[in-house]
Amino acid sequence: MSNLKHQDDHFSVNYTDQFAIYKLSRYLRSIVPLDRGAYVVCCIGSDRSTGDSLGPLTGSFLERYHLNKLHVYGTLHEPLHALNLAQRLDGINETFEKPFIIAVDAALGKFSSIGNIFCGKGPLHPGSALNKDLPEIGHAHISATVNLNSQMNYLILQNTRLSIVYDMATILAACFYRLDLYLSEPSKHYYVQ
Repeated sequence: MSNLKHQDDHFSVNYTDQFAIYKLSRYLRSIVPLDRGAYVVCCIGSDRSTGDSLGPLTGSFLERYHLNKLHVYGTLHEPLHALNLAQRLDGINETFEKPFIIAVDAALGKFSSIGNIFCGKGPLHPGSALNKDLPEIGHAHISATVNLNSQMNYLILQNTRLSIVYDMATILAACFYRLDLYLSEPSKHYYVQ
């Protein structure tokens, strides 16, 4: 769970935008290099909290696709969370040579940003909304604001609507599937220019 601060080099779209998948897919394609040997999607979160389940739910949806280039870490059955994040990151870096990592996590933010999906270059700082000191992760990141940031973040996460988390995870999985198609055969241009 991370807090969000919108910066100029980030892209954002609301999950209710009918073109959200297209817009986010196009932006992802623009920031992911084609020269990496491996591409890893780290879906961070916990299945024990509705608000924090965005990452594991996205990872579980991605397992249903037959991905060629993307390697997924973090699912409902094997979550990537505060207790195992550092160890799993070490494992990823031992398994793959210079992997390009995209980190996915839920976020808490302002009321006006609930439902927004933010994507950008650079690492994600997981756990910051809950004041956890976790390693930053990723060469690119996606954060989706699932609820309001407040003094009672643990309670807020427990009372987050599953429907918004589910819908955002569905969108993210579709975007990653499109990215996988592009990385598999970039010459076919699965995206409209």
